[in-house]
Amino acid sequence: VPVVESGGGLVQPGGSLRLSCASSKTALDYYHIGWFRQAPGKEREGIACVNSDNGEAYYADSVKGRRFTISKNQYTSRVYLQMDDLKPEGTAVYYCATSHSCLSHNHLRSEYFGYWGRGTQVTVSS
Repeated sequence: VPVVESGGGLVQPGGSLRLSCASSKTALDYYHIGWFRQAPGKEREGIACVNSDNGEAYYADSVKGRRFTISKNQYTSRVYLQMDDLKPEGTAVYYCATSHSCLSHNHLRSEYFGYWGRGTQVTVSS
């Protein structure tokens, strides 16, 4: 199940980016989609996932406060991650992935996700 991330780039602190995760309509109807990030020298960290059955979104405690918003658009077959007020510690490679489990923030762990994209680089720097 291919998923392809896009939308990364260089942004100044306090700026915004919207990342996109593209896949097929069939895949997005069948799988839940999550976003992760991996900063240099750190482990991969779950950010958010959206449930394909009920549209509910779940966020990691580290991004609660809602500077990060995950959303799914069935018409474009994409799942978006809107990131606002970005901070330098947000510099990382951001990945989307598919899962059969997205019922709480406890499912934001790599082992619950199967198909991964190659990632898109986000750099927050002045």
